[in-house]
Amino acid sequence: MAASPTLRRRRLARELLRMREEAGLTAKQAATRAKDLSPDRPWFEAKITRIENRKILRIRDVDIQTLLDVYGVEDRLQREGYRKLAREASQSGWWVGYKDVVGAGTYVDLETEVTRIRTYEVLHLPGLLQTEDYARAVIRAGGVTSEEEVDRRVEVRMMRQHILHRADAPRLWAVIDESAFRKIPADVATGQLRHLIDVQRQSLRIQVLPDSVGPHMAMDGSFVILDFPADPSIVYLDQSGSSLFYEEGRDLEHYETVYDHVHASALSVEESQAWMRRRLETLE
Repeated sequence: MAASPTLRRRRLARELLRMREEAGLTAKQAATRAKDLSPDRPWFEAKITRIENRKILRIRDVDIQTLLDVYGVEDRLQREGYRKLAREASQSGWWVGYKDVVGAGTYVDLETEVTRIRTYEVLHLPGLLQTEDYARAVIRAGGVTSEEEVDRRVEVRMMRQHILHRADAPRLWAVIDESAFRKIPADVATGQLRHLIDVQRQSLRIQVLPDSVGPHMAMDGSFVILDFPADPSIVYLDQSGSSLFYEEGRDLEHYETVYDHVHASALSVEESQAWMRRRLETLE
């Protein structure tokens, strides 16, 4: 499995915060002690909080070792583990060559280590389930006029789908609103529907949330819940081009409840397959 620098950075920040709190130190006190141990390095309260809030993307090894000294971590294997974590957190993700079309790439990077994806989609099909033709059509519809940029965005989307073909592929369970199917461009609908029907397997399931359900808990919009093997789950929302990530227990609990609601309200997997086949028949 490829390492996610974003996930490593979150884990490192969480661990450094935990160690400081367990040492009974404020950020200011930690900075003062770090300055005493490493006077040639810039240490101040804001630096400690920026590290813990993941505002500093690359932390030098000498700084990690200083913080471990401040927090009283003496075990050699533990120290090496944290140093390794810091090195991995400073690496570049596979998407770095596509920063012009994926921005910071945080979500794309997190996908590399996810073990389960639960998603509810309202207007678009999930990126991991899109055909190349569908992806190209919706990217153009979104206002991208440069064919070179369209090609690069499609290429990234197809590369993301590689995680579904790994030996340790994540489980994906998608609940898709009926409205998203109505918005599939006519010239690509047949191929896209066939793909959704054929791609399903034990670890990849699709449910359709029909209009007949009426008002429901997820009417605020699409969201994705990402689960990891050794890190807290993360909720991702893409709203009007702004990426939002929720990690706090209350927010996660809310979206877990919302997902459970739409999951229970949607057609079963078997009924959804039949629904998509009927829709496909009307196109052929």
